[in-house]
Amino acid sequence: MSRFLDLMEPITKYLPEIPKPIRKLSLREKVLWTGIVLAIYLVMAQIPLFGVPFTSSGIGETYYVYRVIFASKKGTLMDLGIGPIVTAGLIMQILAGSKLLNVDMSKPGDRGLFTGTQKIMAIVMTLFEGMAFLLGGSYGSPSLIVSVLIIAQLLVVGLLVLLMDELVQKGWGLGSGVSLFILAGVAQTIMWSIFSPIGPMPDGNSLGAIIAFFQTLFSGKPILTAFSRYPYPDMTGLIAMIAVFLVAVYMEGMKIEIPVAYAKYGGMRAKIPLKLMYVSNIPIILASALFANFDFLGQFLWKSFNSLNTNAWMNWFVMYNSNSTLEPGCALYYLQAPNSISTTLKDPLHAVVYVLILVGFSVVFAKLWVEVAGMSAKAQADQLVNAGMQIPGFRRSPAIIEQILNRYIPALTLISGILIGLLAGIADMLGAIGTGIGILLSVGIIYQYYQILAKEQLAEQYPGLGRFLGQE
Repeated sequence: MSRFLDLMEPITKYLPEIPKPIRKLSLREKVLWTGIVLAIYLVMAQIPLFGVPFTSSGIGETYYVYRVIFASKKGTLMDLGIGPIVTAGLIMQILAGSKLLNVDMSKPGDRGLFTGTQKIMAIVMTLFEGMAFLLGGSYGSPSLIVSVLIIAQLLVVGLLVLLMDELVQKGWGLGSGVSLFILAGVAQTIMWSIFSPIGPMPDGNSLGAIIAFFQTLFSGKPILTAFSRYPYPDMTGLIAMIAVFLVAVYMEGMKIEIPVAYAKYGGMRAKIPLKLMYVSNIPIILASALFANFDFLGQFLWKSFNSLNTNAWMNWFVMYNSNSTLEPGCALYYLQAPNSISTTLKDPLHAVVYVLILVGFSVVFAKLWVEVAGMSAKAQADQLVNAGMQIPGFRRSPAIIEQILNRYIPALTLISGILIGLLAGIADMLGAIGTGIGILLSVGIIYQYYQILAKEQLAEQYPGLGRFLGQE
């Protein structure tokens, strides 16, 4: 497999690429570029796909949870959202983490080939997911010409999303385009689910949880009806969202601090923080991408080969009923979030199995990500030594620092993988507005942007600190 990246090299040369800025941009310029990228995303999320009857994605839509996480909008140019990019990253990380793909991320050449190959994989996944949606009936029954136009639109937009993400990451903006789009998508969903005046819904109230609460209050109906109105947003979901948000913020601030000293600067002391949520939200993104692609594959296989549920071999993987919902007992049923307390109480086994599977995949991807992203004890020890640091009282040796870090990093990797999976799963069981995964991603992204802005402001005020802040 070591030749695989080399085979991709001729193709990567023809891919469009965003160059790095030739000068250091100010914080104001970076905020401007970030705002432009966000505005383009929001506009594309409102433009319907040509040839497709526009229907807005609703709370009860099949892929609603995945659309929240992957910043997609049904029937628009952003119909696939960042799903292909995340899926491509998932595949590449698994290949690299399992050593099926021989890549040395410390070498700029390998790193560039890896990024280029991931871009090719994202384009391929855009084509694959677009075809799956088309053949699965998501766009109705368009003619051949319209079908080609739909796929062409999705490919062009997919490439544009890739370039916007690259533009932000290469120093023109702040953070990453993927994070920006996820945050925008989750924020839109939460605000709409809380304050939407659209209605009346079947219960006689508006869609928004708070508006429905006051309508229930003023109408004299039992107040408890505002706390249980599945599949529409309710006060239980709002309270669950706030609780999960606060818990996630609290956990983001918990950390272990490792004392270090700068050998080149007279032993100046500092502390390296190791967060409780060491792997951040990456494992839950990768797990969600995996679940989403299983769901897409299941819908395609069912509609194409088993629409009457007569294939016993396929029924163990996927079965749908006349209401287009998954039948209990098939594998995909247990990969689907419960989404409300009432659903959880109806089938508690489903909820427990879902949470256990989510936690299991979260832990697996946490371990893979730590190895691939250079966050292992060995990689961190090498980085500290190369930066001229050492742990006070110990020799400046990578092996010794690695031994000390091994007391914390493997445990933090396991604990953070379990916590992120548990919190997301429990939030889904309570029907949290914005979904459990969406809330956790939002907290992590907001915290990330807070750190980025603080670092940028500090670097502008004290340019001499740029080296310590990891800026060029």
